[in-house]
Amino acid sequence: MFASFAGTLLTLILIFLIFAGMVASITSMAKKQIVKTEPHTVLRIAWKAPIRDRTPQNPFENFDFNTMKPNRSLGLNDILKDIDKASKDPNVDGIFLDMGSVPAGMATTEEIYNKLREFKKTGKFIVSYANNYDQKAYYLASLSNKIYLNPEGMVLFKGLSAQVMFLKNLLDKLDIKTQVIRGPNNKYKSAVEPLLLDKMSKANRQQTQALLNSIWGNMLTSISKSRHISIGEMNKLADNLTLSSAAKALKYHFIDGITYRDMVLDSIRKRVGSKPHYMAFAKYDNVHPEKKKVNISRNRIAVIYALGEISQGKSKDNSIGSATLAEAIRQARTNKHVKAIVMRVNSPGGDAQASDIIRREVALAAKAKPFIVSMGNVAASGGYWISTNADYIFAQPTTITGSIGVFGIIPDFGEFMSKKLGITFDKVMTNKNADFVDVMAPMNTLQTQKLNNGITRIYKNFVALVARTRHLRKSYVDSIARGHVWAGSEGLKLGLVDSLGGLQNAIAYAAKEAKLGKNYRISNYPKRKEFLQELIEEFSGKAQSKIIGNKLQAFEPYLSGIQTFSQMKGVQARLPFVMKIE
Repeated sequence: MFASFAGTLLTLILIFLIFAGMVASITSMAKKQIVKTEPHTVLRIAWKAPIRDRTPQNPFENFDFNTMKPNRSLGLNDILKDIDKASKDPNVDGIFLDMGSVPAGMATTEEIYNKLREFKKTGKFIVSYANNYDQKAYYLASLSNKIYLNPEGMVLFKGLSAQVMFLKNLLDKLDIKTQVIRGPNNKYKSAVEPLLLDKMSKANRQQTQALLNSIWGNMLTSISKSRHISIGEMNKLADNLTLSSAAKALKYHFIDGITYRDMVLDSIRKRVGSKPHYMAFAKYDNVHPEKKKVNISRNRIAVIYALGEISQGKSKDNSIGSATLAEAIRQARTNKHVKAIVMRVNSPGGDAQASDIIRREVALAAKAKPFIVSMGNVAASGGYWISTNADYIFAQPTTITGSIGVFGIIPDFGEFMSKKLGITFDKVMTNKNADFVDVMAPMNTLQTQKLNNGITRIYKNFVALVARTRHLRKSYVDSIARGHVWAGSEGLKLGLVDSLGGLQNAIAYAAKEAKLGKNYRISNYPKRKEFLQELIEEFSGKAQSKIIGNKLQAFEPYLSGIQTFSQMKGVQARLPFVMKIE
């Protein structure tokens, strides 16, 4: 029996390795294939996979097992690079935006918008078409020379809404108690509200409204400049859901034509003056135009990606581990060829102690060489904490930042175990508080006081840190802190960030500070995992998460929120764990 079992197991392992090798080989060939553009090339952009800040290197990322073909998805870093490359490519005549939604956060979409605007300024065209446009897709399409819509389509133009999931009633039904402690006057630290309330507090509603108004106002300003429609008019159209038909969208100048896709392709052919050669944008990443002078400089600018929730230990998929990120910063600091560092932060925060471990390495690196932070969709709470010691901070107007505050959560599962499951506990202790902290019993007065003292101390240290590094008064920082969330545009006015801009602006600034001119190359950190390690993770928990996510679809963020709550350990510096803005 054991011989048979061992033989079967070895066979399965062998088949798995052969299959994995085939997939990796196919994906590798797709990446390394050298592509050349022909005259009158038009790049077709139809992004479907979520756009991350850094291009995934996992060979199984978005691999289509039905066709056995890789569906390569580019990260923001390569998207910006390739748009810039296309603007200088004499064979590229224009871009065809062929999509009705953008799988990215608002700040990421804004960076792409700004880069496409630079592309358009070179005299090349951008044409957009969709069966239906959602708001982010229309925002991106609004800078196009021509915008077309399917005859049966619509522009989903309705304004922004933010939805938060509350768990209080569920916890009450399960007899689970949550003991929450926030810092002094931390009324805006709304991450704990889903555990305590069944709707938004007045303070949280106020700050969320201000955040949405800022993001929405930025979108309307850009659309108004491109389409010459007043902001007042656009708000009226959104209030009444007026653009629910193609005819209305055309009437109010949101689009330039009602047509079918084949007719749009005909219009592009007429614009080009010849038969266009369409190329998928992901494929264009493999185009390497010949350069007159190859940059062989040993000077480097390190771009360090801090993406996801912050916890202690090693980084996992789409999360920041303090040990991994601290080591990456240390490597960049001690590398003599790295002359400046840019840290791309896209994090809602997490473990407060882990955040400070990372911040310490940022402080050491900033003493050694220019250290610039580029904030993505969100860099708040712990995400802001790790940014404080940077020499200079860039954010997009729609970046979610601030949320300077901390909290602690100690669940009490005692009644749940006894009333729902019939399980009881008893204990013996050598000292009065040897059970600090016990998740099967409520805390006593002394334990609550000690935890509160710790939370208060960390909050005051957070405020003092921001005051010191941003050269502000403590009283002022406290007045704009208290867990308050700000948009990047407001953060600039408040002194929390230094300038509005994206990743490439941060890199250019770092080069200037290091006096490198254009004599440098980019090195990315943390270093990628080995193929075998990616392989094992893909076919373990990571693959399981993807399967569950695909099945749940729209409900997946809510399950993730519950999982986030259950995995919280220690003092937290984070945003609300489920906030859906659309």
